[in-house]
Amino acid sequence: MNTKRIFIFATAALVAVSALAAPKSTGRKSAKSAAVSAEAEEGPEARVRLDQFPKLGRSATLGAPSVPGESSLGRVFTKERRWIVLEAKYTTYDMLVDQLTFTWHVMLETKSATTKDKEAIAKRAPYSYFSQTVTYVNIPKGSHAASVCLHPSYLEQFGEPKAVGLVITDSNGKVLAGDCESEIKGIASHPKSHEDGFWNDDKIMNAKTASGDPTVERRQGLQDRSKTIWALVNPNDYELVIQ
Repeated sequence: MNTKRIFIFATAALVAVSALAAPKSTGRKSAKSAAVSAEAEEGPEARVRLDQFPKLGRSATLGAPSVPGESSLGRVFTKERRWIVLEAKYTTYDMLVDQLTFTWHVMLETKSATTKDKEAIAKRAPYSYFSQTVTYVNIPKGSHAASVCLHPSYLEQFGEPKAVGLVITDSNGKVLAGDCESEIKGIASHPKSHEDGFWNDDKIMNAKTASGDPTVERRQGLQDRSKTIWALVNPNDYELVIQ
């Protein structure tokens, strides 16, 4: 009887010790594992994450970077002229992405133009629309930036950016990420899909003023930063653009 009791007590003690020695899982570790699994299951949808969206209005304007040293060349303008600089930051998760295409949609508001020629402003449509497609290649895993710019003359004549849309697609045209921010009444921020973006809405793009004139005028001039003076600023943040 005593021998049997000793055996039972020894077995119970061994089970208790084994339980204490077993590694304990934490909620944090479990959550992390679940996130990794979810990311793996998402496949191509998880390849790109849009981390930072461009600013709107006056916050999207910058004075041109200056070249060190004094020179008598130029010096026509005595006051600073501000560029419209729209920058997005994103993260890629594959070791190497062959190609990503960024399609930008930008709406400027005429009444925010900085020119003093009020008569010219009155003759223009309330909004000016610009679009540009930029394709990057050989994109390594990690954080990157993408940017398009408008020369100071556009800010002066056509106003500040009040709505910006961005769609990121892969080499097959599959939408990987995107968003829209707007300060314009009637244009919603954060549409459910790129198909719902203002640039695809005929009611917005083909709207008429009370006098029957177009509300939105389509213009050209939006450029990838690599074609402007901004190409010299933090060039390592940007990948190679194919023409």
